[in-house]
Amino acid sequence: MTAQTDHQHTPPPMRTIAELRIALRAYGFPGDPASFEAELDAAELDDLTAVREIAQAYRHRVLLALDPAGMAQVIRSTDDVTTELQRKMAQARGR
Repeated sequence: MTAQTDHQHTPPPMRTIAELRIALRAYGFPGDPASFEAELDAAELDDLTAVREIAQAYRHRVLLALDPAGMAQVIRSTDDVTTELQRKMAQARGR
């Protein structure tokens, strides 16, 4: 039997705007539900491409919040990222 960590979650249903709202409240980043509503309010409802793009962006935010590897990248410190970039740039110059 394989043990699963507490950090692994099955993504919630997000097929409709109502389901996405629920997922954002449960798993989104702070401020996501309000930002989502503001972006929807600003979009032309007849512009289905814009509405779809907004929904997709917030679906991805929920999926990111549920992904331990993704969250590990989000919470990295600026110093850690800077050090990694400097190391990679030094390696690229050395080639």
